Amino acid sequence: MDDLRVLLVGNGGREHALAWKLNQSSWVKVIYVVPGNGGTGNSSLYKVKNISDVKPTDYPSLVAFAKEHQVNLVIPGPEVPLVEGIQGYFCAAGIRCFGPTKTAARMEGSKTFAKNFMRKHNIPTAAYRNFDGYQPAKEYLDGITHQVVLKASGLAAGKGVIIPSSKEEAHAALKTIMLNKDFGNAGDEVVIEEYLQGEELSFLTFSDGYTIRSLPPAQDHKQAYDGDQGPNTGGMGCYAPTKVATPGLIEEVHRTILQPTIDGMRKDSVPFVGILFTGIMITNSGPKTLEYNVRFGDPETQTLLPLLSADTDLAEIIVACTEHWLDAVQIKIDPKFSATVVAAAGGYPHAFVRGDEITLNQTPSDTLIFHAGTTLANESLRTSGGRVIAATSTATTLSEAIKCAYTGISTIHFSNMHYRKDIGHRGLSSTSTPNSNYLTTSNTDPLTYASAGVSISSGNALVKLITPLVASTARPGADATIGGFGGMLDLLEAGYEFPPLIIGAIDGVGTKLKIAQAMNVHDTPGIDLVAMNVNDLVVQGAEPLFFLDCYSCGKLDVQVAASFVAGVAKGCRAAGCALIGGETAEMPGLFNLGKEDGGVYDAVGAAVGAVRRGKRLLPHKEGMVVGDICLGLASNGCHSNGFSLIRKIIERAGLGFHDPAPWDPETSVGSSLLTPTRIYVKPLLEVVKKDLVKGMSHITGGGLVENIPRMLPKHLAAEINVVAWPMPDVFRWLKTIGGLADMEFARAFNAGLGMVLVVASEHVVQTVSDLKEAGETVFEIGRLVERKDEMCILSNLGAWQ
Repeated sequence: MDDLRVLLVGNGGREHALAWKLNQSSWVKVIYVVPGNGGTGNSSLYKVKNISDVKPTDYPSLVAFAKEHQVNLVIPGPEVPLVEGIQGYFCAAGIRCFGPTKTAARMEGSKTFAKNFMRKHNIPTAAYRNFDGYQPAKEYLDGITHQVVLKASGLAAGKGVIIPSSKEEAHAALKTIMLNKDFGNAGDEVVIEEYLQGEELSFLTFSDGYTIRSLPPAQDHKQAYDGDQGPNTGGMGCYAPTKVATPGLIEEVHRTILQPTIDGMRKDSVPFVGILFTGIMITNSGPKTLEYNVRFGDPETQTLLPLLSADTDLAEIIVACTEHWLDAVQIKIDPKFSATVVAAAGGYPHAFVRGDEITLNQTPSDTLIFHAGTTLANESLRTSGGRVIAATSTATTLSEAIKCAYTGISTIHFSNMHYRKDIGHRGLSSTSTPNSNYLTTSNTDPLTYASAGVSISSGNALVKLITPLVASTARPGADATIGGFGGMLDLLEAGYEFPPLIIGAIDGVGTKLKIAQAMNVHDTPGIDLVAMNVNDLVVQGAEPLFFLDCYSCGKLDVQVAASFVAGVAKGCRAAGCALIGGETAEMPGLFNLGKEDGGVYDAVGAAVGAVRRGKRLLPHKEGMVVGDICLGLASNGCHSNGFSLIRKIIERAGLGFHDPAPWDPETSVGSSLLTPTRIYVKPLLEVVKKDLVKGMSHITGGGLVENIPRMLPKHLAAEINVVAWPMPDVFRWLKTIGGLADMEFARAFNAGLGMVLVVASEHVVQTVSDLKEAGETVFEIGRLVERKDEMCILSNLGAWQ
């Protein structure tokens, strides 16, 4: 990578913070800020130069400046240049620009566009209506009874949102936006949406169009005065991280909002490259999207960048986004809290005075001063904007970070300076939970099943989507149709002339589903569900005939459920059994602590198989003798067991599921772990038909030491040599990072073997040959011996260290 010569466009606190962090980068040689402020003009930022002779909205002149100064990275700070298409100017000139295209920037430039996008891609948000005329909007307000929020659709410098507390205030706000044009052309359209109550969070998420990486969720303070009173501002302060943003909640937001947003934009042919700033409200029914911004937040940037570790290079992250290799980058966050307090000019956000002299006393070493509305005039620092300057501090506790930030503010002096005295009050309060005291409908409105949270229409839409998937699993004796009261299989047509022995199995996927839901990958758990059942059938010598599933959720997401069933159908085809029925249970309030989230679900399945009359049911314990050989069939990875422990180890390692897998950098942690359970049915049935196998164990929960004994007679034990097969890297990593003792590891994981067989020594060659020909990887791993104590003896355990 050549040295970066950066052009940073903007003059706010956000731009000062960006310049401060980029100044630390070994990748960066020089940073030109157009026009910059009194902070970016400070000589302590030795790589930073303010440029005052080019206007930040004169894009052709900016391009000319960039060419003249060999700029190879442009970072637009504010929203206006992005919405006006600055990225396109530099793209046409062949200069890398960190930010979305003009089309993609509509996510902030038009709230109408953004809300319609959310609806199209099933992204949780408040119910809403868009209006481009005053009279229809007025009539709509006249006809509703619930509290609303009014938003000017266009750019309004963060002030175009009004939250009226009465019908009269709502009408006054509508006039302010659409008739009085207080926000200019931004008020040509208005969004009227339901008022959501809860904790509001700001997510700043880097994106290369595919991969996302988020900074810790922050909470800002929009109202001008203490106690969250007064008019909206651009932000009077901020703190992070927040106690409401638990790891589970962050995963949920990534799964249900952020990743679907980036995926949806790409599917709409407007891939998003840059930083997506998403406002989220944490309601009693789960996280909901308030709005999108297409740039770094202000003051969130001033709060969050100081939390980046010293070895996390902001320039590297930005370049990775522009070159689409963000999946190769790790963003490390120091285990600290950060707080920012903004000092504003008196009167802000209404009329205020510019040009007041600013005096700065000695700043404490643990505090950063970020300039916003400041300028240098004849070597004198003066106010030039509404939000003038801010103090940011980091500390090991939130209370200490806030205290230090206020100490920093006390070193700043200018006429009529105003700042809030309660920044971080929610984070310091004893409770920080959503408030449920609101209704989206009148308590006299007629109720429906849908209003209770159950959507019959969604269920019907799901059936329509999955009918062809189910039909693809048809087999002799079962046509695999759905919609009736039960499924049917004709044993005679299935090839069973005489009544067979019927074998049943039932199982689930377990907490592997947590990773699937975090990754928004739902087909592979469907394969897992089938595999866990049919593998349990085949070890008894049974041919799987049909399968039934039950999919339970708090709120039915049709696409998620359809993807899951597609996986079930794929698993059934691999096993040769028919999917003859299933249950989809939508149960509002049951999952995820009452959050009715379409991405949260559980699933169980049942498989039924048959052993032909006259054939031996396995295991054939009476036929097992000392000297019989144990064969192991390779697994695909972790399969579907041990995931509660796996997730704990991942958490200990400080990894997210979207991070590169330490054991396989070519894929992510989540993608690797979601490799589906191998289905061994068809190859094993062939060796069973030839009477080559005496017993089989499916290595599931309990690992090798608990499952192998299940097929053995009481007087025999299996002596297993653990060096007889190569243990996959994922298991070595889990064992090492988890600090797992050998036997604990052997009880939790399959260690690389998904199936273990007992075969007479004279049948080993043919069995191995047949299985390899069918595509299995087979190892001779041990033999049966006289039992002395344990029924599964693992030797050469030192090889696992």
